[in-house]
Amino acid sequence: MDESKVLHSGMLRAVLAILQWWGFNVTVIIMNKWIFEKLDFKFPLTVSCIHFVCSTIGAFVAIKFLKIKPLIEVKYQDRWRRIFPMSFVFCINIVLGNVSLRYIPVSFMQTIKSFTPATTVILQWLVWRKVFEWRIWASLVPIVGGILLTSITELSFNVLGFCAALFGCLATSTKTILAESLLHGYKFDSINTVYYMAPYATMILAIPAMLIEGAGVMNWLYTHQSIYSSSVIIFSSGILAFCLNFSIFYVIHSTTAVTFNVAGNMKVAVAVLVSWLIFRNPISAMNAFGCAVTLLGCTFYGYVRHRLSQQAVVPGMPRTPRTPRGRMEMISLVNDKQDKV
Repeated sequence: MDESKVLHSGMLRAVLAILQWWGFNVTVIIMNKWIFEKLDFKFPLTVSCIHFVCSTIGAFVAIKFLKIKPLIEVKYQDRWRRIFPMSFVFCINIVLGNVSLRYIPVSFMQTIKSFTPATTVILQWLVWRKVFEWRIWASLVPIVGGILLTSITELSFNVLGFCAALFGCLATSTKTILAESLLHGYKFDSINTVYYMAPYATMILAIPAMLIEGAGVMNWLYTHQSIYSSSVIIFSSGILAFCLNFSIFYVIHSTTAVTFNVAGNMKVAVAVLVSWLIFRNPISAMNAFGCAVTLLGCTFYGYVRHRLSQQAVVPGMPRTPRTPRGRMEMISLVNDKQDKV
């Protein structure tokens, strides 16, 4: 009886963790699109910078005052040699995600972001000469096919938005790969990661945002009719962006790797559906089919990686140990599905 209660309690905790993760993730994406489209605040660099500032403050409060997680001490030289390069790529990734949202629908942007597993494998194969099992390559076929079908049939196609989303996948993959080498020896959780990376990302982006978008932002402040309510929405998106990182920390500690992978792909489907209900962007039947194929391909890829990680030795591929809970948390953050910070 006790075991049954523990099992049900664990399942309930996992479901609640996934639902709050979905809620924060979808809300941040929809709010960003609303800011660009409905509030006419078409400044992705500034929005990203606001998110970094909110994440910096949020992580500081969470660690220093609320003591939610203990601070992981990082040597001063490692902050510049390891954390700063990661923060730079991290910054590029978030900016590209917001730029893509500025020009293309949420449904198309989210589908393209699902291309990240393929770019990760290809980068490791081309740059690091890593050899992969044939099943890994086979699992990428539906992802690539689904992306091609979605891109060809997208009714709101925009070259700049498409390129931003595609290069965002490359940035996400680069982060994932760099995390394994640059952060070796540090067991970061998502809160500590934001604590160290967000301030650097703010420093990196603040000056370009002011130079490129400063005049436009000032003009928007003088001409926009509802400054107060619009500002509340913009800064609220930054606060929710930080909460999203905290939700990632919670969901990873409440679910298994397989559940996390499946929930991540279902989250994309939820974001696509919600965005369509709100913005009513045209989606053809073939476009929806391509999106579905891509998401199923991502789920299959995650399943294959999980199965291979359980094997002691895989022919033709270096041994891949099971991802420790701490490392898995780091990888999930730098992947994002969002992800979004």
